[in-house]
Amino acid sequence: MASGIGIVVTEHVAAGIVEDGRVVGEVLRTPAESLLVLPAEEIVRALAVQIRSLATGRTVEGIGVSFPGIIRGGVIEDSPNLTQLKGLPAGPALRVALAKDGIHARLAISNDADAMATGIAAMNNQLDQTVRVWLIGHGIGFGHYPAGDGVWEGGHTVVTLDPTEKFCACGGIGHLEGIMGHRAMRLRFMDREPEEVFEAAKAGDPACTEFALLWHRALAAATATSIHLEGAGKFYITGMNAHFVNLPILIRSVQEMVKMSPLQAYAFEVVERSDELAVLGAAMRAITA
Repeated sequence: MASGIGIVVTEHVAAGIVEDGRVVGEVLRTPAESLLVLPAEEIVRALAVQIRSLATGRTVEGIGVSFPGIIRGGVIEDSPNLTQLKGLPAGPALRVALAKDGIHARLAISNDADAMATGIAAMNNQLDQTVRVWLIGHGIGFGHYPAGDGVWEGGHTVVTLDPTEKFCACGGIGHLEGIMGHRAMRLRFMDREPEEVFEAAKAGDPACTEFALLWHRALAAATATSIHLEGAGKFYITGMNAHFVNLPILIRSVQEMVKMSPLQAYAFEVVERSDELAVLGAAMRAITA
């Protein structure tokens, strides 16, 4: 029975044990304020302590830790939503910290959206298939399973040429995250929370209705780009703001953008936000590495 540890660092920290492809026991959650305000080196030390406590009394084959941002070769090259992690060699640093406790399991550092894609693939017994996931939260992640070369920062897909669309946390103009991200929506509507904006759209408020359509068309445009580059298939949508998605509007918008018949076999499924899925995916990326 393969045993692993999965940790996901996003709006909060979630950690748990994975055995035989399933999360066992309770997923531990740590409020972001208690960890993410720390310097990067202290975050590494805190994660090592948490891993040690989870590993006590068991044989661990793989340890997966996921963060938002561009992650390659165990290095967090950039993380606009967790700026103190930029440039952090998370893999090497964690290996050193864990070795002091005699822990030498396989270690996989991954993007949080990729971890979610892996978790969905494992949950649905689709580890032999391609899985794509839109993770809609403070930022916008694009998860892909299996892992491949490349950056995969789908949240920074350019979906508009409007020069006033500059709400993305990275500073780029016209990005998907600059329209759909929770942080971006709060900047756009300084007097309203995103929940209020979508409620007002349902009630017929013209400005909010117009934005809700833009929000869906932006996601459709980024999805259409993925379809045109990699082919059709199923897209999963999850995250703290996935409940804003109106599937009929999204599907109609994609239909307007994808016209070649070989590319029209696409589908969408909204999956409830789940720390268990993310923890499962993070661990499985290490166990199956």
